[in-house]
Amino acid sequence: MSELAVVSRRNFGEASPGSAGSVLIVDDEAEIRESLRTLLELEGYEVESASSGEEGLSRMGERTFDLVLLDVALPDRNGLDLLVGLRSLDPLMSVVMITAYGTVENAVRAMQSGAANFIQKPWDNEKLLADVRAAVARHRAEEENVQLKRALKQRYNFENIVGKSEPMLKIFDLVAQVAPSRSTVLLQGESGTGKELIAKAIHLNSPRRERSFVPVNTGSMPPDLLESTLFGHVKGAFTSAIASKKGLFEIADRGTLFLDEIGTMGTETQSKILRVLQDRKFMHLGGVQEVQVDVRIIAATNVDLKQMVREGKFREDLFYRLNVITIDLPPLRLRREDIPLLAEYFLKKYSEENERPERHINNEALRALVNYAWPGNVRELENVIERAVVLSAGQEIGPDLLPSHIVERGGAIPILEHRMDASLFDIVEDCERRIITDMLEKCNWNQTEAAERFRVPLSTLNQKIKRLNIELRRKNGTK
Repeated sequence: MSELAVVSRRNFGEASPGSAGSVLIVDDEAEIRESLRTLLELEGYEVESASSGEEGLSRMGERTFDLVLLDVALPDRNGLDLLVGLRSLDPLMSVVMITAYGTVENAVRAMQSGAANFIQKPWDNEKLLADVRAAVARHRAEEENVQLKRALKQRYNFENIVGKSEPMLKIFDLVAQVAPSRSTVLLQGESGTGKELIAKAIHLNSPRRERSFVPVNTGSMPPDLLESTLFGHVKGAFTSAIASKKGLFEIADRGTLFLDEIGTMGTETQSKILRVLQDRKFMHLGGVQEVQVDVRIIAATNVDLKQMVREGKFREDLFYRLNVITIDLPPLRLRREDIPLLAEYFLKKYSEENERPERHINNEALRALVNYAWPGNVRELENVIERAVVLSAGQEIGPDLLPSHIVERGGAIPILEHRMDASLFDIVEDCERRIITDMLEKCNWNQTEAAERFRVPLSTLNQKIKRLNIELRRKNGTK
């Protein structure tokens, strides 16, 4: 049986709950196999063994393993050649080579072929166990990452939306609930938070996915042009109307129309939008016949529409028509744990677009990115990463390739010096804690006001306050 056939027939079995991991030992010496089995089983690993390359392939065809301990000198084939074949078929496979004849040349070849490590017999038990733990942890992390990406892509079709933070996972779940309905959706969030990407995800997960998704930025057009663009016009409706033209409502019929920056829309256009939402009918500019359409509206705003209603700048009846289902997109400063994932995504994207080897960010530069306040949100981060890729001469992105205001943490809340050796997770939590505390102080510890200024639901802010152990004070500043 070929290697490809064996690997393709795996059932992707997993180690049982509570197991430290699953290990396959491939070695022709029975004493070596038993010695390794005893050592690993005492540490809680599930262990299987094979005495040849062919038997090892058969075992791997039955299930997956977190780690393969592979002897270089097997009776039926060279272990290094087998490693190359296995890695080409399954790049995630974690393999540690083990041999009695260690040479620098073999070690280099093993590592270049994708081995996690190279161990020489006789081995030191503690070192071997440390190598096994590291290899198993790496394999599990890679598998988890692949499974997460696959699940998100299959479930949400979010190819360009990156995030595993609690606020984003809640948004993913909300999109999954909202998408199959006909309901109008209002997306609220600062500029650059990805409102159009969420709108596309709703459309792609709806029964309208085979029809058009039509975006229009209502803030970029004067009122007359916007109405002509949305509703179309008949020949002669105005001086330059030399022919009749369909509007975007007709183009989006049985699909989705995304109205971005709807807060900038004039009151007259608001009235016409309201009629379409109520009656699913409109007339072309200059026309006399009604046009019937079936369009789902997704609107987006980066301003407070409730405040605009109070000020008389936005129709209250239209607001309630749009506000059937509201999704609040958090600013990047409130989901800092997503910054490393986003940076990695944009690095890969712009390395490929510029036909360069994939870049990586060193710890110092990543620390600066996490510590920055990102007033321009994800869009600003994307621009910064694209700039760094274009300007980089090597594969490492350091602080020298970031804009000076980011490196200097201009506008960001600084990290205390004694935290500089902390883990990235701790750094992100410190940043969030300080930002939220600072906002609460500015709002005299009024949580509702702070949530409104952050443009997040009060429940989201309360969850973060609880998770970060922020000690609340009364409005007069006392605890």
